[in-house]
Amino acid sequence: MPTFALPFPAIDPVLVQLGPLAVRWYALAYIAGLVIGWLLARMLVARPSLWGGTSPMTPQDLDDALFWATLGVILGGRLGYVLFYNPAYFAANPADIVAVWKGGMSFHGGLAGTLVALVLFARARGIRVMSLLDVSGVVAPIGLFFGRIANFINGELWGRPADVPWAVVFPHGGPVPRHPSQLYEAALEGIVLFVVMLAVVRLGGLKRPGVAAGIFGMGYGISRIIGEFFREPDAQLGYLAFGTTMGMWLSVPLVVAGAGLLLYALKRKPAA
Repeated sequence: MPTFALPFPAIDPVLVQLGPLAVRWYALAYIAGLVIGWLLARMLVARPSLWGGTSPMTPQDLDDALFWATLGVILGGRLGYVLFYNPAYFAANPADIVAVWKGGMSFHGGLAGTLVALVLFARARGIRVMSLLDVSGVVAPIGLFFGRIANFINGELWGRPADVPWAVVFPHGGPVPRHPSQLYEAALEGIVLFVVMLAVVRLGGLKRPGVAAGIFGMGYGISRIIGEFFREPDAQLGYLAFGTTMGMWLSVPLVVAGAGLLLYALKRKPAA
């Protein structure tokens, strides 16, 4: 092992063990992202000036939307992983589809599930769909940040072999020093994208329904594509055509859709 490689920090993925019940950092990351995002979303809708004078929803609406979003994240994330990342295994072992405690979630699937859940919720409540997606786009980087940190603690989704001074030898990644790509993604998808979304809010983006959601889609897609250049692809998939990865291919439509939504929103008049 090269002298510049860093040993993986001794962090137990299980925070607390109470008999058969294990409280894992990964689960806490999901909870923290949802709860903190929900609190920030309530703050945003409680300020009518950010929306042009009248908020399109109430804080109580967000209380109920949190439940719908949680279902969308879990169901969509798991289904996306089953369909995109390991379909052959789950076709042979269908009982493992529900075994989410064994790991295996897809962000793109979780995003799709959340999108469907929030659209259905908005229509049921008579809320402007784009405004609900906007506020969700502003707070989503919080969950992404915590999720990537949890990936690092779990020692999963490690990076490609590297010779940089901060390369890490992961416990299940062999003796080769690797990029801590989870931390790269936490910085790009979490911190940088969150700062961008706060700037969108500051500049009045919420007054134009669809602007924040479009910028989030573009921002996440670009951040994920950059991160994929440092991340080791899933073993069962490997590299795809031209050295690309599944994460890259799933992110391209997100960038295109985000750009289209942004252009559409900018052509419309600000919400009254």
